[in-house]
Amino acid sequence: MNSFKEKYLISFWDNTRVFILLGILSAVYFGIFGNVWAVTGEFTRLGGEFLEFLGLNLDGYSYYQKQNLEGNILTRTDGVMILGMFIGCFIAALLSNKIKIRFPASKIRVFQAIIGGILSGYGARLAFGCNLANFFTGLPYFSLHTWVFTFFMILGIYIGVKICNISFFKPKARLIRVDKEDKVLKNNTLLAKFYFLLGIILFIIFLFLIIYLFFINGDISLQNRKSLLTLALIFGFIFGFLVAKGQICFTSCFRDLFLFKRDNAIKAALIAMMLANIIAFAFILQGHTSKIIEISPALMLGAFLFGFGIVFAGGCECGWTYRAFEGQIHFVIVGIANIAGTMILALSYDLLPHYFIKGVKINLLNTFGNLEGLIISLVLFLSLFIWTITYKQYFFNKDN
Repeated sequence: MNSFKEKYLISFWDNTRVFILLGILSAVYFGIFGNVWAVTGEFTRLGGEFLEFLGLNLDGYSYYQKQNLEGNILTRTDGVMILGMFIGCFIAALLSNKIKIRFPASKIRVFQAIIGGILSGYGARLAFGCNLANFFTGLPYFSLHTWVFTFFMILGIYIGVKICNISFFKPKARLIRVDKEDKVLKNNTLLAKFYFLLGIILFIIFLFLIIYLFFINGDISLQNRKSLLTLALIFGFIFGFLVAKGQICFTSCFRDLFLFKRDNAIKAALIAMMLANIIAFAFILQGHTSKIIEISPALMLGAFLFGFGIVFAGGCECGWTYRAFEGQIHFVIVGIANIAGTMILALSYDLLPHYFIKGVKINLLNTFGNLEGLIISLVLFLSLFIWTITYKQYFFNKDN
């Protein structure tokens, strides 16, 4: 029992396995809800609702009309899913004893959190998706725009790594005296036990909530809107719990490759996406439709700004979410700045020239045929996988 508790509840989980599990679950999510697992669209709606609360009339802003501000976070599938993610992240942090208020180490870090958060939020919505909707849960769904997004995101990440590697932005190491008295260690142990117990209690409450919601809904079929929202809450909880237990931050995929020559995260993500690609293909053959976005200059710039922003801020949407619930104030600032970035984009979107935001939509399956489109998609994944390995080997040999 103790070994189970330590291995599955307290300790972090294997990063590669969590990536693969997230890939499979995200494809199942698509099969059930018809949408990909994504977060910045709902963050945009939350930002719009905040502006409406302040008294601003958003009827004249086309971007907010596209995002559909009807309902609220409790009546929208994406909203309920994100609430589930928050709950999952928080309970996972409690079980792992990761809850601790930690402030940014310097003013430079605060600056990076604000600027990086705004740029990533602005860029994500300019491209109509972040590294979930346009990368991890985007690439498997046969829209060519996701590959264009990925290329420019990688470029932004690369530039971001180079800039953040300048000594001005590197954190200054400080020696801190650690008190190792038995009393302090005992208090830490008691606190860990309290957090773990609280996490178990909250998980049990969550289970009873799910049972209650299904019970009052009566009809638990997928045709029942309330049951569908409850299911979205469950998926969100699982997504958030896995992200926190696996310490999943998609920023690390290419950043770690460029900075530390580590390719574990990106290889795991690509394997997960290839599996999701095959599962999504099966759902599409059954009549599901994937979201196709126009390939435009706005997409390219948005992807670049997003890639640069997540590196400069230190984390993507998944990364700042689970870290914020661990008590890291830096990532609370990143999250707030991220939502602010979506508001800046939405309020200024109508000022952008038509030629900049318009482009062509290309669905690989519709353009080349189902089987051919699947093969092309898998070849693209394998090409990116091989490039990742080649890049690491080249720079490893170069450094040695």
